[in-house]
Amino acid sequence: MADSQQSAPLAPPNVLFITVDQWPGYLFGFAGHDVIETPTIDNLARCGVHFPNAYAECPVCIPARRTIMTGTTPKTHGDRVFQPALPMPALPTLAQTFVNAGYQTSATGKLHVYPTRDRIGFQEAFTAEEGRSQLGGVDDYEIFLAEQGQAGKQFMHGMSNNDYSWRNWHLDERLHVTNWITETAAKNIRRRDPTRPAFWYVSYTQPHPPITPLASYFERYRQRKMDMPRQSAWSQAGVVPYAVKKNQNLWPSLTPEQYADMRRAFYAQCTHIDHQIRLLIGALREEGILDDTIMVFTSDHGDMLGDHGMYAKRYFYQSSAQIPMVVVDRAHSRCITPGSVDKRLVGLQDIMPTLLSLCDIPVPASCDGLSMVGETRRQTLYCESLEGAAATRMITDGRYKLIWYPAGNHFQLFDLQDDPDESDNLSQHPELAAVVDRLRQALMSQLYGSDLAWIKDNQLIGCAEPELTTPVNRGLSGQRGPHFPPLTTAGDPGQVVGFG
Repeated sequence: MADSQQSAPLAPPNVLFITVDQWPGYLFGFAGHDVIETPTIDNLARCGVHFPNAYAECPVCIPARRTIMTGTTPKTHGDRVFQPALPMPALPTLAQTFVNAGYQTSATGKLHVYPTRDRIGFQEAFTAEEGRSQLGGVDDYEIFLAEQGQAGKQFMHGMSNNDYSWRNWHLDERLHVTNWITETAAKNIRRRDPTRPAFWYVSYTQPHPPITPLASYFERYRQRKMDMPRQSAWSQAGVVPYAVKKNQNLWPSLTPEQYADMRRAFYAQCTHIDHQIRLLIGALREEGILDDTIMVFTSDHGDMLGDHGMYAKRYFYQSSAQIPMVVVDRAHSRCITPGSVDKRLVGLQDIMPTLLSLCDIPVPASCDGLSMVGETRRQTLYCESLEGAAATRMITDGRYKLIWYPAGNHFQLFDLQDDPDESDNLSQHPELAAVVDRLRQALMSQLYGSDLAWIKDNQLIGCAEPELTTPVNRGLSGQRGPHFPPLTTAGDPGQVVGFG
């Protein structure tokens, strides 16, 4: 009798999939950072597997989320730029595939899709879309604030959604968006149908600006010495790629004191999220389903945070493109060794096939990604961002990373093993010519669409580098205003807000 019970198939697992927005992959205790506090996520890494060679195929919010939700690359899902009014492609989504397999599904937080109330397969969606109700969909977090007597006051702190000014959160702590996302997601865990497995997607909007930490979390970093931005000779040289120069000129310079406080505020937002994740784990534990729940933690992309004189995302330096990736299987699983590190190359496209395979659900043929717990490994990972003169393309084999800026035909090669800070551009070193040529050929084989005009006689020739102009920042990098009375629908939902 005991033997037959042991051989009985396990019930389908639950899934808790947590994403954050604009959190670099190096900025965790488990990744070796000695300033930031991330005890909860560090513990997830001890319970599962950490993939240090994880990248966003396009480190921009909307394209990255399309990759997450379809298991496909930008070439397949159709966005490598940032198109606010582009509907989700007609592909099987992560949520719908789980629904088709009998799961109950809910999403809480940021989906960043168009129309904004498109559930993309989720049965329930409770949205916090960072003030995008002008796109024609009500925002659940703003409804919550109104019900608490704070209608339209989400942005009365005065900070911009794409800037590096900061101040402490201006309303009661319980009204912070991070707390609302946690409380809403935990409520969905409590109110689940116990007869069916559940898939919960929890998408925190921070640490993406506006940088508005709770005062108590900023205070815990006040006395700490902050790490300073990574420096490099190439980023301060007279000749740098057009796209790099453009970024370096966008944001005002910060004094060392201002920079340290900005970083404290950013770290404070991260630690706040980390502590809130504890409540989700606590809800699973108290419901008696923690051991039967798979957990994944990742980010859509990182943030340069001043490294090499740059801020925000869209670039393929580690701070922007490398992402955290932690996968925790159900307890007593033999698929994953707790506390392990897997150095294979992975991307956001791999999350969908990984979760489906762990749940014994067939992976749609449309998926480009590979299961991160399978035997198949890629030799290189190709990534792309933007088009035209601002475009950047990247390919890596895990050790060497080749970045190509078509405008001016600039190449950079970094040895991530010996130079993880990317301080030394090795693209002109004779002893690495074979590495450059190999990666260049591999990169060229991935190009498509308008990029093909940058190839001639089997060589990458790029395009002319335009004259550098810095835009006048009349909109304060996408500054929001009071949201009461409610916003009218924007005339052009495809207009990009800010330039970060």
